[in-house]
Amino acid sequence: MNFHEKRAHTENTGYNNYPLNQKRFNSLLWSVILIGIATLLITTAPASAGQQYVAGSPLLSTSLSGTNEFSPGKEVQIAVVVENTGVNSVKLQKTSTIDREDLPNTAKFLTVTLEPGNSPLIIKSDPQMLGDLKASGTALGKFTVRIPSDTPAGYYKLPVKLNYTYMYTADQYGTDTIVYFYKTKEEVFEIPIKIKPDVRINIVSADIQHLNAGTEGSIHLEVKNIGKEDAKKAIITIKRNDGSPVIPTEGAAYIGAFPSGGTATAVFRASVSDSAEAQTYPLDVYVKYENRDGDTVSSDIETIGVPVGKKTEFTIISEPETMTPGQKKVITVRYKNTGGAVAHQAQARVSMVDPFTSNDDSAYLGDVAPGETKEASFLITVAGTATLKQYGIDSEIRYRDAFDNQIISDPLKLSLNVGKDTGVVAGLLKNPLALAVIAIVILGIGYAIYRRNKSR
Repeated sequence: MNFHEKRAHTENTGYNNYPLNQKRFNSLLWSVILIGIATLLITTAPASAGQQYVAGSPLLSTSLSGTNEFSPGKEVQIAVVVENTGVNSVKLQKTSTIDREDLPNTAKFLTVTLEPGNSPLIIKSDPQMLGDLKASGTALGKFTVRIPSDTPAGYYKLPVKLNYTYMYTADQYGTDTIVYFYKTKEEVFEIPIKIKPDVRINIVSADIQHLNAGTEGSIHLEVKNIGKEDAKKAIITIKRNDGSPVIPTEGAAYIGAFPSGGTATAVFRASVSDSAEAQTYPLDVYVKYENRDGDTVSSDIETIGVPVGKKTEFTIISEPETMTPGQKKVITVRYKNTGGAVAHQAQARVSMVDPFTSNDDSAYLGDVAPGETKEASFLITVAGTATLKQYGIDSEIRYRDAFDNQIISDPLKLSLNVGKDTGVVAGLLKNPLALAVIAIVILGIGYAIYRRNKSR
């Protein structure tokens, strides 16, 4: 075989294509290697780059929401605002880092507590749970605070205590595990509170006169300003306490200037419900005034006890009178004041019912003091057809109280008996034979007198 025949044979058998097949093999091998590496990277590396904060912490501050000026004797709501201005100053971002769920500048499990400090204020609310407070966020805690009525005017600082937890570091283990480390912290702030001066009153004396159930009486008060405010255009006022039977009828008195430490007197009138018992009842007293800012305000209410006397009542203590049918008679009735007040200009009246009539159904008694008895007389006629039994006639007493108010007593029952006339004269008048004899005797006497006068 010559040279040309060997070359042709080689080309026909494919030996001449060896370098080309080797390249294909090498290309395939590299593809497999790259696919393996990519698969390994996909299964072991996070899907995206993670963030890690290596510096930062919460930065909290407190302030008040609304006014910080209050008056003594009040129960108020104080709202404390907590603000977080903390920042994360250093941040790392790597493909091998897992994102942190908590940030260093987040105040977790935040609790705010308001304390009275050295002030006389009474904090009635428990510590407030505000939850997690992130950076640039605010939270609000509301507290009910009682300011005693004797709290001196001035400025007070109330401590505000903040308790919280924050993440100060986190360690990553491998590509799928993070261990968080937390710290707890307590911070104390102060908020300023101003207690404004005001008028507070003390009842120095109370003189109660003529105050009885069902009547009107007077209340004389001496009031002292024990507060630190010099009041202008002051008005002392009394008002009814809830369901008390003592009801003011003249309940305000203008006193003008009412300086701190000064006293003032005022006279009021009040009526008492007819159903009141003889005991002490509450009455509210306060002062309405203009303060140093020109605002019209009212002082706290001072409640006093007002003694109320027994209601004026009358009782008939005389025994029932007895009358006969057809009789006209003057009866005497005795009235006794069994109440607790004087009945001025008292007048007794009776109300006639069948079979009784009267042209004189009233009698003047005058002033009747408690425990005193007065008599009244009435001319009464009984019809001849009256049934023999005991009757009840309505009677009442009209009188005036200490302030000249006309009052009518509760109805009284006057008992009258209508019965037979059991006397000798009554028996003769009911016997026809006796009447005839009496008539003959009268005629005989009359004739004898006539004859004697004629003979003269």
